[in-house]
Amino acid sequence: MKLLKSMMVALIATTIGLGTMFLAGGEGPQVFGLPVMVVCGLLAYAVNWIAFVPAALAQTEKYYDLMGSVSYLVTIVAACLLSAPLHERALVVAVLVIIWTVRLGSFLFARIRADGQDKRFTEIRSNPARFFVTWTIQGAWVTLTAAAAFMIITSADTAPLGAAFYAGVVMWVVGFAFEAVADSQKKAFRNNPENKGKFIQSGLWAWSRHPNYFGELLLWSGIFVISIPLLSGMEWIVLISPVFVYFLLTKVSGIPLLEKLGKKRWGEDPSYQAYLKRTSRLLPLPPSNAR
Repeated sequence: MKLLKSMMVALIATTIGLGTMFLAGGEGPQVFGLPVMVVCGLLAYAVNWIAFVPAALAQTEKYYDLMGSVSYLVTIVAACLLSAPLHERALVVAVLVIIWTVRLGSFLFARIRADGQDKRFTEIRSNPARFFVTWTIQGAWVTLTAAAAFMIITSADTAPLGAAFYAGVVMWVVGFAFEAVADSQKKAFRNNPENKGKFIQSGLWAWSRHPNYFGELLLWSGIFVISIPLLSGMEWIVLISPVFVYFLLTKVSGIPLLEKLGKKRWGEDPSYQAYLKRTSRLLPLPPSNAR
């Protein structure tokens, strides 16, 4: 029964991802009789399914986040090659996604090498069916998160750059800066022996309990804003990109999981309780005692 449930989850995750690519890219360029966006989706899942095999045999999650980044790189490069020649809008978006991918992927890989494990996988890596589901969901994560980027890159529309493009780029830059700075601040905090067993509440983390997640949501929302002038009909389904990121970070594996772990570790600590009360959950806002 558990195996059947896992396979159903994997099937649903695959169907949603590829279905979105088909609906959004059905009118776009095709290769091998398939929309380029669908080909990109297939590549995202294929990379993760192939990586799952050695990871399951070794019962390790050390390369999970790294392969997520590889999935983005493979699919974005494929979209560019299969849709060439590219409009400058598409080139800019491809570069932005690659920059984000390389930065986040290298950061996460370095972190797990230092920590030795990812606690999210403690009970999963020894169960092949559940472990397979996580790799399939990563394929869906890549496909759905980058849906607007794929639309921009594969679009044949050569409309001049306008307000939406520049607004979206600004959003991306601010979001990227938030995510990168927040990650850097937390890394420096954790590397300080004096902070062992403590929680970070300084820097951007004094304004938001999850400033890195705010940055990620903002930058992908920026990519969607850039895509708006190109959208019509079913192509508007790429709105799923920022919506999915928000749902994933606030309802599934992001904030709920981290705050559950935080309350388990520091829930009885008065200073942690005070931090939760005065600090915004996601949006960066002045601490409540300063407002």
